[in-house]
Amino acid sequence: MGLPWPALFLSTVLLSLSCQGTDWESDRNFISAAGPLTNGLVLNLSHPLGTPGSDSVAGSKAISICQQPLPSLLPQYFHSLHASQVTHYKVLLSWAQLLPTGSSKNPDQEAVRCYRQLLQSLRDAQLQPMVVLCHQAPPTSGTLQRDGDFADLFADYAAFAFQSFGDLVEIWFTFSDVEKVIMGLPHQGSKASALQTLSSAHRKAFEVYHRKYSSQGGRLSVVLKAEDIPELLAPSSTALTKVDSHLEGTGRIVIDSVDFLSIDLTYECQSVATLPQKLSELQNIEPRMKVFIYTLKLQDCPSTGKSPSSLLFSLIEAINKDQVQTVGFDISAFLSCPSSSEESPPCPLTDSLAFQTEQQQETAVAPSPLVSAYQRVWAAFVNQSREERDAFLQDVFPEGFLWGVSTGAFNVEGGWAEGNRGPSIWDHYSSLNAAEGQATAKVASDSYHKPVSDVALLRGLRVGVYKFSISWSRLFSTGQKGSPNLQGVAYYNRLIDSLLDSHIEPMVTLFHWDLPQALQDQGGWQNESVVDAFLDYAAFCFSTFGDRVKLWVTFHEPWVISYAGYGTGQHAPTIRDPGVASFKVAHLILKAHARTWHHYDLHYRQQQQGRVGIVLNSDWAEPLDGQSPQDLAAAERFLHFMLGWFAHPIFVDGDYPTALRAQIRQINQQCGGPLAQLPEFTAAEKQLLKGSADFLGLSHYTSRLVSKAGRQTCVPSYDNIGGFSQHVDPTWPQTASPWMRVVPWGIRRLLQFASTEYTKGRVPIFVAGNGMPVGEGADLLDDSVRVNYLNLYINEVLKAVKEDLVDVRSYIVRSLIDGFEGPSGYSQRFGLYHVNFNDSSRPRTARKSAYFFTSVIEKNGFPAEKARSSPVPLRADLASRAPALFNFPSEVPSQAKIVWEKFSSQPKFERDLFYHATFRDDFLWGVSSSAYQIEGGWDADGKGPSIWDNFTHTPGNSVKDNATGDVACDSYHQLDADLNILRTLKVKAYRFSIAWSRIFPTGRNTSINNHGVDYYNRLIDGLVESNIFPMVTLFHWDLPQALQDIGGWENPSLVDLFNSYADFCFKTFGDRVKFWMTFNEPLYLVLLGYSSGAFPPNVQDPGWAPYRVSHVIIKAHARVYHTYDEKYRQEQKGVISLSLNTHWVEPKDPGLQRDVDAADRMLQFSLGWFAHPIFRNGDYPDVMKWNVGNRSELQRLPESRLPSFTEEEKGYIRGTADVFCLNTYSSVYVQHNTPRLNPPNYEDDRELTVSDMTASSISTVVHAAVPWGMRRLLNWIKEEYGNIPIYITENGQGLDSPTLDDTARIFYHKTYINEALKAYRLDGVDLRGYSAWSLMDNFEWLEGYRVKFGLYHVDFDHADRPRTARASARNYTDIITNNGMPLAKEDEFLYGEFPKGFIWSAASAAYQVEGAWRADGKGLSIWDTFSHTPLRVANNDNGDVACDSYHKIAEDVVALQNLGVSHYRFSISWSRVLPDGTTRFINEAGLSYYVRFIDALLAAGITPQVTIYHWDLPQALQDIGGWENETIVQLFKEYADVLFRRLGDKVKFWITLNEPFVIAAHGYGSGVSAPGISFRPGTAPYIAGHNLIKAHAEAWHLYNDQYRGSQGGVISITISSDWAEPRDPSKQEDVEAARRYVQFMGGWFAHPIFNNGDYPEVMKTRVLERSLAAGLNKSRLPEFTEAEKKRINGTFDFFGFNHYTTVLAYNLNYPAAISSFDADRGVASIADSSWPESGSFWLKVTPFGFRRILNWLKEEYNNPLIYVTENGVSRRGDPELNDTDRVYYLRSYINEALKATVQDKVDLRGYTVWSVMDNFEWATGYAERFGVHYVNRSDPSLPRIPKASAKLYTSIVRCNGFPDPAQGPHPCLHQPEDAGPTASPVKTEVPFLGLMLGITEAQTALYVLFALLLLGVCSLAFLLYKYCKRSKQRETQPSQHDLSAVSSF
Repeated sequence: MGLPWPALFLSTVLLSLSCQGTDWESDRNFISAAGPLTNGLVLNLSHPLGTPGSDSVAGSKAISICQQPLPSLLPQYFHSLHASQVTHYKVLLSWAQLLPTGSSKNPDQEAVRCYRQLLQSLRDAQLQPMVVLCHQAPPTSGTLQRDGDFADLFADYAAFAFQSFGDLVEIWFTFSDVEKVIMGLPHQGSKASALQTLSSAHRKAFEVYHRKYSSQGGRLSVVLKAEDIPELLAPSSTALTKVDSHLEGTGRIVIDSVDFLSIDLTYECQSVATLPQKLSELQNIEPRMKVFIYTLKLQDCPSTGKSPSSLLFSLIEAINKDQVQTVGFDISAFLSCPSSSEESPPCPLTDSLAFQTEQQQETAVAPSPLVSAYQRVWAAFVNQSREERDAFLQDVFPEGFLWGVSTGAFNVEGGWAEGNRGPSIWDHYSSLNAAEGQATAKVASDSYHKPVSDVALLRGLRVGVYKFSISWSRLFSTGQKGSPNLQGVAYYNRLIDSLLDSHIEPMVTLFHWDLPQALQDQGGWQNESVVDAFLDYAAFCFSTFGDRVKLWVTFHEPWVISYAGYGTGQHAPTIRDPGVASFKVAHLILKAHARTWHHYDLHYRQQQQGRVGIVLNSDWAEPLDGQSPQDLAAAERFLHFMLGWFAHPIFVDGDYPTALRAQIRQINQQCGGPLAQLPEFTAAEKQLLKGSADFLGLSHYTSRLVSKAGRQTCVPSYDNIGGFSQHVDPTWPQTASPWMRVVPWGIRRLLQFASTEYTKGRVPIFVAGNGMPVGEGADLLDDSVRVNYLNLYINEVLKAVKEDLVDVRSYIVRSLIDGFEGPSGYSQRFGLYHVNFNDSSRPRTARKSAYFFTSVIEKNGFPAEKARSSPVPLRADLASRAPALFNFPSEVPSQAKIVWEKFSSQPKFERDLFYHATFRDDFLWGVSSSAYQIEGGWDADGKGPSIWDNFTHTPGNSVKDNATGDVACDSYHQLDADLNILRTLKVKAYRFSIAWSRIFPTGRNTSINNHGVDYYNRLIDGLVESNIFPMVTLFHWDLPQALQDIGGWENPSLVDLFNSYADFCFKTFGDRVKFWMTFNEPLYLVLLGYSSGAFPPNVQDPGWAPYRVSHVIIKAHARVYHTYDEKYRQEQKGVISLSLNTHWVEPKDPGLQRDVDAADRMLQFSLGWFAHPIFRNGDYPDVMKWNVGNRSELQRLPESRLPSFTEEEKGYIRGTADVFCLNTYSSVYVQHNTPRLNPPNYEDDRELTVSDMTASSISTVVHAAVPWGMRRLLNWIKEEYGNIPIYITENGQGLDSPTLDDTARIFYHKTYINEALKAYRLDGVDLRGYSAWSLMDNFEWLEGYRVKFGLYHVDFDHADRPRTARASARNYTDIITNNGMPLAKEDEFLYGEFPKGFIWSAASAAYQVEGAWRADGKGLSIWDTFSHTPLRVANNDNGDVACDSYHKIAEDVVALQNLGVSHYRFSISWSRVLPDGTTRFINEAGLSYYVRFIDALLAAGITPQVTIYHWDLPQALQDIGGWENETIVQLFKEYADVLFRRLGDKVKFWITLNEPFVIAAHGYGSGVSAPGISFRPGTAPYIAGHNLIKAHAEAWHLYNDQYRGSQGGVISITISSDWAEPRDPSKQEDVEAARRYVQFMGGWFAHPIFNNGDYPEVMKTRVLERSLAAGLNKSRLPEFTEAEKKRINGTFDFFGFNHYTTVLAYNLNYPAAISSFDADRGVASIADSSWPESGSFWLKVTPFGFRRILNWLKEEYNNPLIYVTENGVSRRGDPELNDTDRVYYLRSYINEALKATVQDKVDLRGYTVWSVMDNFEWATGYAERFGVHYVNRSDPSLPRIPKASAKLYTSIVRCNGFPDPAQGPHPCLHQPEDAGPTASPVKTEVPFLGLMLGITEAQTALYVLFALLLLGVCSLAFLLYKYCKRSKQRETQPSQHDLSAVSSF
């Protein structure tokens, strides 16, 4: 039913008022209340045409009894009220009806259901119920009358009502007419007692409500008459004289048991006072409370002639002027009298209002300068002074306010073609730009590869929400529903999971401008079908991510898409059609949004409980001329065209704004044609649109001055169509974006407008985008202008929330990081983090704005300054006190020597094998620093000088570059930066030291520096608030200079002074610090400070001072320990220790007891010096006392140089540490030595010689990296001091000039932590924590700033010392996240079998095993020539004899039978069959060998797999150019024809070529393989490769055409390739390098054959580009003709594949002048140092790569049938049959093949081990052994002896895989008797030096001869060594670091 027009007029007024009200919560706006229901209204709604005989008096009476069914037209009536801007409706409950017996135990359930239905009807109409519990007389039940305890019964009834209806009701009133309730009470005596009863009842109800039911923010009050309020709340001195005693009880009700005042207001129009004056009387009420006018009664209005509208506006004026804190009022009188008031008012105003003209009605409905939302907002602020407008508000946001940052996919992700991602319109746009040399988004900020890194930045910021978008084309390449790109899904899953793991809520945008190009090709957002496509895409996202994502944004700033993408054409897709396309696009986007919202609402909301909204952008529009109505109207129209275009359909009525539609009609009429075409929504579409958002996201950046358009033309443009012109105030500050000015106050006004016009308090607003860019030319890190911008804009949002009560729930900054900004490329930087786009790593560095934003988040706004309060300290499971496990001295040597016995004999493979597991759940991961090294501020705020300040300022000191710690990392002033990176790292602990002289400038407690204390308080508080555990070192080498002036640590008085300092620290910081270390590395303190004098205080007294000083330090430590233990431990519950340091010490010869003793002695002299007194018996180690004492005596000294402790001191010192803190970095070798006696020296007292370990593959400038030493040291501590809890408090690697890609440090941490993990898991060491050194680059003592240990790079050239994460920081975070190194799911061992019929084989090659190099007419091969050329093959080895397989057919067959293989892959020697390579002569003897061998195989049930060519080209063919001569193609075909013809009846499995990559790249490129050509590396490899491919194709076609039909075999090629992982997986450049590595190796030959007949595109592109750059006119890579491509493509029956290892690849740009295969590929590779090594430098054990490359073959070449034709590992050194490393390799690699086959569905049909026996391994000769059979080359019979790996392989072959042990023993695992060596059974005598001897005698003679020869060789070698050493003493040898990258590589 419709309301009369006055209601419509009223609705407009109320709409304008809603933003002006001052409600008590930000989630509600102004209350306009109607109701309750009356009898007459119910009758009218039940019988619209009227009912005869209805009583008019009864009809005006309010209804409190609920009767079903409710009137049929009631919902329509409620909706019409809502349309009139009524927000709330009064409902009267009937106590008697609900509780007929008076008890809540027996309610009337029908009545409850009736009321719930009524309340729900209100909620459905978007009206909020206001419920009165008791509006007149209470029930007259017997219970009430008898009991008389009205208050308790009322409280019981109230609780029942709250519980029954509380989910539907937020505003409650206990009583609405106190007088009538009193009249209905049982007899209570006086009126005062009745009031007291009522007061008690109300108070109890209030308490019940707030104790149990108000958690959702509800409010409760009681209605009182307005005239009573001032007296009720008057000060007590006057109240007693003015107020009757009966009011005192009611006063108490109001004062402390209401949430707001609710008044019954009567106004007499004849009164002298105006209505505003009447209201203002309430202004002086104390305490001030919000006021709601529950009833407004107007009397005698007609007789006064006052206009009802004037009264209404008078009321509004009073509210707007804040004359009273009014939150709402009763508007019933303005709607109709009889239907909405409890009693009929004397004069209904609607009668008077009704006499307005129709024209006036239209004016009221249409936007009016007087009443429109815009005008009201504008008018509220127009008269503000500048001071009022810009006044800064000191207040905080509501609890739970969301702080966040945002990005957009196309801005930051990059990875434009990764994971099958399809191109978006921005990729197309970028491609067009790239052609013009402009920036593209292909890599952007590379966030696709850095999800975890980006989340780390978010942790650093402390945000609660991250708004990011999903790239539609990353999930669906073409935008259409189909199979999603799983890599894209995995990326977003990883991002979302990482966010949730860091307690950050994801806000996911489905569409942020990047439409799939495939959809744009079909018309994009102008094609209706895109709506369906978007819905499908959105549904997929909801179903895939919705279990974790609870905030969804359908579209981000659709105005930009419509305006800039399809209107002006400034953005992709660059369509310029503002009159048609722009409006059509908006139309379809709105429909897509609405359908998506409803889809979520219908299918996902109930289960996922998420919210779906939209983010709209809008400037604020201010009229250019505030006095001009036209400008005012134009400004309002501007907002309707920008914000209302999308907001009005969604949040108001499902259609475009009236102003927008009217303007378009008008402009079209003026132009006489359709300048703009605004589509129309159907009625159904309007219904779908209306209300289709759970929140309004608002992006806002700037404001505009808007005027009426000047001379309008009929050229379609945004401003022309809108009828406005845009301007800016020149005084508004500019930004780097020309469209953006800094106008903070605009956001407050915009928020008010959005709340008033659209959300109306029903839907929350999220500020989802606000920020400003800085330019490239500015200081890239000092963005103070942005800090100012954010400060002002956020404060204006705060005003909107707190002063205007706008329901804003979030503030999100644009953006987290710099990104691609569309047309402006990378020139505009919006990021809180700077991204260096010139660095391929795209490093992120925090700007000042990042730290500022964090400070706002931490304070939740801008609170008034208040005193510091300590945060709640963190709890950690620390050992309270470690018991002293040993009270007796350590033995000499100590019992800990068992560590060397246990570990020193470990094989290298077992020692270094990586271990997968995790640490204990409460493991304390940390990072370390020290005060002098990072703080700077050396003389700031009263800090006293330290000895390091004095030393570094002394001329001639030994610090490199004259560096000082004056500023260092400036941590004293950069506390926010340090906390940021600590949170980013995800550490649980931060170990730092306190600068003694910063707290006590003179070192004494008489000089406390409060500034210093405040710094450490802020640091500790910041750590605790960030859930980071402070670990505090009291002394880290920086003694106050004032104390050094009295002798420093040589003065025993420092014991007391240090204790005084420590006591102050415990007292001041101990409430939050629970982990204390007294001293850091006292060993270095005494040795470097008092022995060598390298460190301050520069005392050089190596024989005495170190011992004296250590004595004082140990006593000082003990004293401090006891102070903590006795005064603070019980209350603070912390632990205290000291950090000791040592290298691990390995005996030079573990088999020599003297060296073992020396190793133990060194550990006692370093670690035991301090640990033995504290952790054992209170005294120095016996070996130390013995050595120093004896040497002192020998030096004729009267007593030992090592002081002694008294027995009392020993008892005091013993046990003074709760945990063991260890700093360790490296390992050394020692051996016993007897040094000189004089002068006395600590170093000589140890009686040993130290040598460095240099064999590590991890380079470092400070220490050799020897990871296995970590495990041994931890075990030694355990054995020596008992299993005390251990914390590693420092461990790290120093590098000189490391880049951000500090891979070496990653390997260091990875391997050292892994060894610690072994100690914890395998050895039972009680390891509790690990702290990496160091947090960031810092002052590294004498090295200054040259050596860098930091996980974070610090730019010491920048004043702010910005910190940027290195790759090692990300790696360390990963380790922390995983709590160690758990085995990845995909790396878990898989039990199972290969498919039935799987082929098991072993392999060899002719030149490597056959020998007989000149036998029976064989011709020379290139390897015969190569191996007989000096310096080509290691050890001058050759294949003349090799394994002599040419003469040992039987032995080879027996070896194969032992393995149980079904197949054997071997090659045929081309030159043995065709001695000159041509068919002019066929060597029948050679062919006969192969016939006999094949027959023997077949007889043994072994199928031959024959390789036609395995690298041994006839030398005669090489003499005419070899593979560079195109004639070889025909010659190879002819050679193959001979083999097919002569052997094809027996051979059914042919391989044309083995590893053509090696032939081409190493035979004709690097020259390390025959024929050894290396002088044409840029052309020869490609020519050779070209001919190899064509030769293969011709041989395949020959077999296919002439032999396949009759012989029935298969033929293909064997291609080799390593797998390549990116060195840094978070770096696009490395990812591309890894991909390129594989394409240039495997794809070079596979792509033409298995894909399209041509080389890989990346290979063709790069070789061409580099060829042209070098000045050539064409590519050095030959081209195939189209005919050749067709002939080559598909020439395979299977994919023969050889694989051994994996590399880490990264980009390497060679100069254009270098022409080579490596330069063309542009990739360098390294190996992870945690990968086990092999006997070959290039081969690391990497099983995971096998599975990955098999999957790559499947994806790249359409899942071809694959045979692995080679796989194995080499060994060097002494032969050993127990080849555990090869056992591990084969088991692991074959298991990965099983996973690929069974789990990944790779079509793998067979596996071949390389090799069947040790053989000639090309350029390394016989040094590298791959065989599963050992060939004893010292035995002339060359027996094949099976190794342990042969037995393993046999077992795998028998079982066809790996039977599950859980299913019991499998029969296949039964091992037959060991096979013995396979020697020749024929010969019993052998010739030896012309004699025929038996085998035994010949062996003996051979051994004797060999021994004599060996002696001679050794003697000669010794003489040569002495000669070379002497001659080279005069030469300077280059260090490893002096070698070029290429040569060392």
